[in-house]
Amino acid sequence: MDVTRFSFPYGESIQWFSPAKAENLPPQPLWDWLVSKDSLTAKLKAHCHDFSVLLVDEQWHHGLSNRYWTREVLLLLDDTPWVFASTLIPESLMQNPEAGLQNLGNRPLGELLYSSKNYLPGNIEVARFESCSRLNELSCKLHQPVTEPLWGRRRYFEFQQQTLIVSEVFLPQAISTITQRQTPDLSGK
Repeated sequence: MDVTRFSFPYGESIQWFSPAKAENLPPQPLWDWLVSKDSLTAKLKAHCHDFSVLLVDEQWHHGLSNRYWTREVLLLLDDTPWVFASTLIPESLMQNPEAGLQNLGNRPLGELLYSSKNYLPGNIEVARFESCSRLNELSCKLHQPVTEPLWGRRRYFEFQQQTLIVSEVFLPQAISTITQRQTPDLSGK
């Protein structure tokens, strides 16, 4: 897949790593979320009363030899944005009715990917976002100023020998809440 021009978020130069090779790791609770092989959608739903998907943008991009559909969404927990997610889908896969990718709208992609035996999840890669201008701008617009590096993950999914890439970045509110919820109370109370 010729995705070099589409290093998520698009227009930014991002270094993705195997979790085993990542440096300056985030705190353990967040690290567990990043490398979980289970559905992030299901995990997020378990931590809120109301889970929703807000479609930010969908459009075609031209790669070196193919066109790709990009879908950018915010995953909200109780109306608070937690994750910015972007999916890169080859045109041939997007147009395959068996793939179920057409007209997702505000439906979570994770439900489709993890409920279908036709999608084979691949490796997870992680990235640390220290000075990503697009993510910083987005966070500020969401009233979540970036005071620490953000962390994200991406995963490849195979469908009939075609690959789509799902990239997810945890926003400041998610990082703060995950760390607070899973930090043990050492005060003895």
